[in-house]
Amino acid sequence: MDLIKKNSLDELCPHPIVLAPMVGLTHYAVRAAIAEFLPAGARALWPTEMLNSRRLHMQKENQNPELTFKDKANGLCPQILGNEEQYIRSSIKKLTEWGAVAIDINMGCPVNRALKHNYGVALMGDPKYAAEVTSMAVRNSALPVSVKLRAGLGGTDEGFLFDFVQGIFEAGAAWVTLHPRTAEQKRKGSADWNLIRKLKQKLNRPIIGNGDVQCTEDIQVMKEETGCDRVMIGRALIAKPWLVWGDDVDPDPTVQGELYGKYLLRVLDFVEAEYEEGAGMRRMRFLVVQSKPWVEFGETLYGKLFKAKNYAETRAELLKFFSQSQRMVKRTTLRA
Repeated sequence: MDLIKKNSLDELCPHPIVLAPMVGLTHYAVRAAIAEFLPAGARALWPTEMLNSRRLHMQKENQNPELTFKDKANGLCPQILGNEEQYIRSSIKKLTEWGAVAIDINMGCPVNRALKHNYGVALMGDPKYAAEVTSMAVRNSALPVSVKLRAGLGGTDEGFLFDFVQGIFEAGAAWVTLHPRTAEQKRKGSADWNLIRKLKQKLNRPIIGNGDVQCTEDIQVMKEETGCDRVMIGRALIAKPWLVWGDDVDPDPTVQGELYGKYLLRVLDFVEAEYEEGAGMRRMRFLVVQSKPWVEFGETLYGKLFKAKNYAETRAELLKFFSQSQRMVKRTTLRA
């Protein structure tokens, strides 16, 4: 393995905060709007939604929101589902041509549509097979390959997890992202950050920590308690894009409300410029559904946007809602 692959996380992502790949959420418009919050000169990696390797060979760049890569210059890291070499090979070739700088393999998705095809977290049921899938991607890629995974399928077995991840690294993975919940938990319960710490200490390889980060305090605590190389943030970051700053203190709750409103309007700008209206409206509504738990009157906001029939009405409702002072909350019971 060449030096750039060994050091690829530091090379490609000097910034300490990373957005998590999420279906329906980490599309171009959201990525581009969050990227505007990055500190000047900062470089990070930007995930796509989960892309199915069996379909990618038939698809074209920019044909739909999940394949819109107008922000490829920012550092695109597509995440793929796959377990067959012919499809992994063709997918990586196409994504490389489209401007990707790294490839992530999904071994953490617990939804049935992934499990029934032996994708996602189902791969954690067979460590040798998971390592071979990683090897398939590595030998067919000139780009660094990473793997995002969970703590396991059912109960947590630390020995199994360590051996599993060691096999992934031996197969050529440049780094691993651990969301320390089991597949059975989905987003219930609490993420066990101790597993991130133990994995980092045992393997001393690049590990990104993910799970239950909702505010700047959580970022600092995860870094201090686990020693992880980067902090990955999911739903909280699509509600609080300023978390990408990585600062020590959250803005005032009313300032957060103002920033959230401006951010939603920027997402709408990108959506309106690039997406067909029906698809764009669905994406806007889904973004608000997933981010509203952090807004004091989030249900009211969603109710207004749900009734909006087009982009113009959506923009009008956003401007009206945020013409009054709004407040964000520090944490919610929605697992992030």
